[in-house]
Amino acid sequence: MDFLDPVTDAIQSWADGLNEKYGSAIADVGAVVWGPLLVFTLFGVGLIFTIQLRGIQFRRLGYALWLALFKRKENSGSEGDLSHYQALSVALAATVGVGNIGGVGAAIAIGGPGALFWMWVTGFLGMATKYSEALLGVKFRTVNRQGEQSGGPQRYLSDGIPGPIGKVLAFLFALFGVIASFGIGNAVQSGNVTSAIDAQLAADSWWTPQLTGLVIFVCTAVTILGGIKWIGHVSAALVPFMIVFYVAGALVVLALNWDVLGTALVTVFEQAFTGGAAVGGFTGSAIMLTIQIGFARGIFSNESGLGTGGFAAAAAKTDQPVRQAMVSMTQTFIDTIIVVTMTGLVIVVTGVLGTVDENGELVTSSALTRLAFEEGLGGAGTTGGAIGGFIVAIGLATFAFSTIIGWSYYGEKCLERYTGRALIWPYRIVYVLVSYLGAVTSLDLLWGLSDIANGLMALPNLIGLMMLTPLVYRETQEFFARPDWRLLPTNAVEDATDDPPAATRQLVLD
Repeated sequence: MDFLDPVTDAIQSWADGLNEKYGSAIADVGAVVWGPLLVFTLFGVGLIFTIQLRGIQFRRLGYALWLALFKRKENSGSEGDLSHYQALSVALAATVGVGNIGGVGAAIAIGGPGALFWMWVTGFLGMATKYSEALLGVKFRTVNRQGEQSGGPQRYLSDGIPGPIGKVLAFLFALFGVIASFGIGNAVQSGNVTSAIDAQLAADSWWTPQLTGLVIFVCTAVTILGGIKWIGHVSAALVPFMIVFYVAGALVVLALNWDVLGTALVTVFEQAFTGGAAVGGFTGSAIMLTIQIGFARGIFSNESGLGTGGFAAAAAKTDQPVRQAMVSMTQTFIDTIIVVTMTGLVIVVTGVLGTVDENGELVTSSALTRLAFEEGLGGAGTTGGAIGGFIVAIGLATFAFSTIIGWSYYGEKCLERYTGRALIWPYRIVYVLVSYLGAVTSLDLLWGLSDIANGLMALPNLIGLMMLTPLVYRETQEFFARPDWRLLPTNAVEDATDDPPAATRQLVLD
């Protein structure tokens, strides 16, 4: 792969120059965008929807999981491109990324074990926000010239909010969404794959970043150039494997350390309200740091409130927005309450928090998670430790790749809203190229800009969600007022009608 070195070196030199010139300013803007105002607004919106919808994420979670994972699809006459399960898989593919491994490691390293509790809070409240985004995504979706469903905030903001306000909010969301897709959804993910593989195969010089980038490039191209239906098929196959594989590895670590698991849970709850292990500051500021970092990393992981929940939901084959909304909210449950919890508990029970490296710097992010898995399975230098490192490396690689393909669809739909289909193929080609560049170069400036864009996506979406709250409430009430709202739990993976014969209909009143 040496023939690629001149190209990557030139790009890296150019990127380093830009970062040196503008990097500090971009970092300052990012800190403001992802400051307490946005983070706590996201939390507040989730709380409002939870109250307004009477805790739908708790009352209907069991049915939603059955519908998503066992029933999987509705009758064949429903409009859409993907089954419930495929739509959920695309949403999980896009959200279960490096934030579930590296983001959790960073949150606990900075905010202490208590940050995990506040990530749980964002997860449970975020389920109501995700439900609302998905409901609106299906409600206002349209069919493009290719016969595919097209929906998301760029649709429900402009079509659901009358006048120029909705159109401005939709345009801003789409603009920031396209920018974020290249960074947070692409370059950041492929860069983390390279870092994980380099850390695991440090002694094997035959495997180079260029080779990693080439593999990502080919896999990304093969997947996204086939459009949403192919993305749906790949996600449906990849997502169960990657989540089960990673969670199984974490469960083994927790089982081997079961004697301290109870103590670890107590520590999480205690330090959520004391901030005792958070980095720096007096007690009050430590508590606020614990809460803020827990909120920020939790939202970064599950994306509730950013608006992305409406994209995949809009592609689902369904004739009931509420039904797909229930499926979509399980994505946040799986992402945060299951996967994030596994990572966080492994870090806490193995006692690696506070470890410093050979340079005297605090170990954080993905490196901390990797160290925890190694320690939990026997320690560095042992066979078990090596297995632990591979679990994290494979987890990072699959999580990151799934995010790349999921976010390609998000960015594409944002672009399509204002340019039609004319720029879709150029967008896909550039997106595939960026997946390679992110793996072989340190595009810090792009990452910083996309992080800002990622946060700015939330602002128009949150404003729109609050304005559309009455519609979400009305649609929900009308759906559950129907005596036949619940699909019969028979022939789980077969087609079923929404209106079964009266003799066998299961009447469930809300």
